[in-house]
Amino acid sequence: MVTLATAALVIGAASPARGGAQDSSVVYRLVPGSRFEVRTGTAGLLGFVGHSHVVRARAFAGAVKYRLGDPSTSRLDMTIPTESLAVLTPDDPSEIRQVTKAMREDVLHVDRYPEIRLTVTRATRTRSGVRLDGELTLVGRTRPIHVDASVQVGPDTLRARGTFAVNQSDFGIEPYRGGPGGTVRVADRVTFVFDAVAVREPVRAAVRGTRPAPTSRSAGRCSAAGCARTSAAATTASSGA
Repeated sequence: MVTLATAALVIGAASPARGGAQDSSVVYRLVPGSRFEVRTGTAGLLGFVGHSHVVRARAFAGAVKYRLGDPSTSRLDMTIPTESLAVLTPDDPSEIRQVTKAMREDVLHVDRYPEIRLTVTRATRTRSGVRLDGELTLVGRTRPIHVDASVQVGPDTLRARGTFAVNQSDFGIEPYRGGPGGTVRVADRVTFVFDAVAVREPVRAAVRGTRPAPTSRSAGRCSAAGCARTSAAATTASSGA
């Protein structure tokens, strides 16, 4: 969730807030064209005979709330259903089934932890792009992350690419072991790779704090007491005539 904050923040950092709207914000929504993957390596005595794996999120939801007055404090929230994670490599259906089962049941415990959450709360411009500071939540544990990202900015869309790495053990996860006597295992350090695209939501026409003028239909409505007073006044006027 992740990453589109980078592009929004770059836009804001490069241009002042329009119209003096210091507290205004713009929302960008992640679209299906985004990609979020986890890549693992191998370790152990016979790690060289094992396979690296690419795991891709098939579903996700997220949005960036970009603050015009202070872009560096804009916020990204992204969630990935753990059930949506699909093992893509190696090209061996039997191994993919085995790794998928181990990932869901022994590593991520999807029955107890149905979501992975990614939050970005701070962005800083660098020579090569943007540094994002935030938090990643896996299996119910939250740890800080730091991401270096590159950004492409269009009129209505934002795109950001980047990577960051974490140690599974920092989240209380014991890296998966296999092979004879557990001699082949997944390396503790895993890499997250993203290519995120977001689309800007239309700006609401209504101005906060104002009420729309009543329509002719609503103007004709009244409360029971109000209608009674109007009726009584009309009767008196008629009698006086």
